[in-house]
Amino acid sequence: MAEVHAAATALMNTVRDVQALRRQLAPWQREGAAIGFVPTMGALHEGHLSLVRLARERAERVVVSIFVNPAQFGPAEDFARYPRQPEKDAALLAAAGCDLLFLPEVETIYPPGHTTVVEPGGPAEGLEGALRPGHFRGVATVVCALLNLVRPGVAVFGKKDAQQLAVVRRMVRDLHLPVEIVPGETIREADGLALSSRNAYLSPEERRAAPVLYRALQAAGQAIASGEKSGDAVRRVLAEVLAGEPLARVEYAEVVDGATFQPVASVSGSVVLPLAVRIGGTRLIDNVQLAAGD
Repeated sequence: MAEVHAAATALMNTVRDVQALRRQLAPWQREGAAIGFVPTMGALHEGHLSLVRLARERAERVVVSIFVNPAQFGPAEDFARYPRQPEKDAALLAAAGCDLLFLPEVETIYPPGHTTVVEPGGPAEGLEGALRPGHFRGVATVVCALLNLVRPGVAVFGKKDAQQLAVVRRMVRDLHLPVEIVPGETIREADGLALSSRNAYLSPEERRAAPVLYRALQAAGQAIASGEKSGDAVRRVLAEVLAGEPLARVEYAEVVDGATFQPVASVSGSVVLPLAVRIGGTRLIDNVQLAAGD
């Protein structure tokens, strides 16, 4: 297996600085090759790899970045202990069809004296934006920088981070960035738990409790499918299921408009049911996105 990984990785180039990145991209750009891009923070799992394969379907060349972005972590969050496994990640990416891995240092993305940021509004307000001040500023700033560096035709983001996806889409639209944002489906374990790099933090007992998020989303989705239109009634369904798990501490369980991420009184059109729940000391997010009938 190690020999297979080594052979696959040998076919994928890795660059760490802007000049090397541009040298690798230049011939593809001259040829007019379609470039797909997947930004990640590493500690890759099947959810990330599904995004890489989706980019491969949409583009002739695929670039993936691994960058644990300090600007999107709060002072009490897990930046220092966020899992980092670049060698393992490189082998996984090569096997999934990545052509180029961009693995920059913090000083590469944020040069000395860096002062320019992207301050998003709209879907960045509320939920994650309210609970984690500055988080989406950090996300929007790094995504804008990476899109400018790679200049892809398509960029793939997972639906699991639904509010982030909405923020990126709005930024791309508002700043007229020439890239198509493609959403990738959430990948789940057999018991429904959404794949996440932070799942590694869960103890065995916490891991057994964690699928309560998906059970709550399923129950709320079924209520909507059965004709429930009241946003508050759907919120109660979410809350009741989550309350049944003693290890779960709910930060939010909402029903929001799919584009604006503002809470809705009546369920219609495109809606998202986002959750943020702490299981023990680990913060998990999940959601389902629905097209509810009027």
